[in-house]
Amino acid sequence: MRRMPIGASNENKDHSLVMKKSLLLAALAFALTVALPARAQSGCDDSPENPTLILAGLAGGAFAVSSLRTRMRARRSHKK
Repeated sequence: MRRMPIGASNENKDHSLVMKKSLLLAALAFALTVALPARAQSGCDDSPENPTLILAGLAGGAFAVSSLRTRMRARRSHKK
């Protein structure tokens, strides 16, 4: 069995943390880029989009990602 250097596991954790933050930043930038052109020009009265549907879609996506992460973590802990 190959032994890892003492600092190797910390480097992997740091790298994964940086990757997670980068992915989160990219997702936020993408969401803002998509939502910016869809904003209402003169208020909510004659808005071309339905803000309730947009919020429901975002909430559904967040729920899907959260449940997927929970299931993946449960499978990983079960295999150990």
